[in-house]
Amino acid sequence: MTAKAPITQDVHTIPRKLPDGPTNIVGLNREAMRDALIEMGTPEKQAKMRTGQIWQWVYHWGVRSFDEMTNLSKDYRAKLDAHFVIEVPEVVSRQVSEDGTRKYLVRIAGGHEVEVVYIPEADRGTLCVSSQVGCTLTCSFCHTGTQKLVRNLTAAEIIGQVMVARDDLDEWPVPGAPKDETRLLSNIVLMGMGEPLYNFENVRDAMKIAMDGEGIALSRRRITLSTSGVVPEMARTADEIGCQLAISFHATTDEVRDILVPINKRWPLEDLLDALRSYPKVSNSERITFEYVMLDGINDSDDDARRLIKLIDGIPAKINLIPFNEWPGAPYKRSSNNRIRAFADIIYKAGYASPIRTPRGEDIMAACGQLKSATERARKSRKQIEAEAGLGG
Repeated sequence: MTAKAPITQDVHTIPRKLPDGPTNIVGLNREAMRDALIEMGTPEKQAKMRTGQIWQWVYHWGVRSFDEMTNLSKDYRAKLDAHFVIEVPEVVSRQVSEDGTRKYLVRIAGGHEVEVVYIPEADRGTLCVSSQVGCTLTCSFCHTGTQKLVRNLTAAEIIGQVMVARDDLDEWPVPGAPKDETRLLSNIVLMGMGEPLYNFENVRDAMKIAMDGEGIALSRRRITLSTSGVVPEMARTADEIGCQLAISFHATTDEVRDILVPINKRWPLEDLLDALRSYPKVSNSERITFEYVMLDGINDSDDDARRLIKLIDGIPAKINLIPFNEWPGAPYKRSSNNRIRAFADIIYKAGYASPIRTPRGEDIMAACGQLKSATERARKSRKQIEAEAGLGG
């Protein structure tokens, strides 16, 4: 196997420079919003109620203007308008695939751009959300991993992706209209650009907003966080977010996984599997998803399938087999359909669900591992990045 990748790239995480001026309401948790309202002059006795009212307007009704918050007095709305904004990422481009997949390129503070993908299916609509600009992990089969990490996204920029997609799907309820229980955006997967567990607090805060019953109100079982195996943060994920867990597994020996998923050099298979066996949310009803990209001649043999079964013994699991989505200059080829089916059959006969993921949005480079924002394609110098983030000089 000739492809190689370092454990991390030349990583320099730019700290988030908050813009001067009004505070963005989006991304604040309830406690932070309450504190901000008190600081603005809201009487303490009213602050909890006001937080609940504003929360519902922003996250249940999807309004973008304080003027629309009709259960608040005009004076109070004017005060809010002077102190706060309701801002979500700006949509730069929107592409729709032949299969209905939508890919949004959204711009965030500092002029950086990230990609967000909506995948409609018969029984669900899944939004694939990004957690970082770029990625530290350099997984050698992933196009997203070939760009430098620029910075972590804020909670506002993460939940903002969900709000942008709901805008595009026209899914905010209308006051007075009959309640519609069907969800176009029914599931969130943290599988876009970046490693979510390297941005834990912002991911947690954004997902708590998504799960809040008085707003977007998604069940924790409808949110899946995908990690390459940041072992120390996994128990925290169960405890503080409580969502489903998916693991970018992709290999059955440390030798191969070190190349495919270089974080394995830090937390090898044995450590990762120990953490998964003790993951507090694991049960037969909440299985861990093992993501396994099928690479021709690299990790797709019958021996690999049998080793995989041995490795995950005792872990309630399902194995998602992902045909490799090729990208220009990729060092690998997709396994043949016959090879993928044979691999799936071995796993299925051992008693595990082994669905083969249908590639979606390939014609618009929206498929798994293909996300890479145009602005970060050129390897930018540290000075350029700092200048764009407003940190130069």
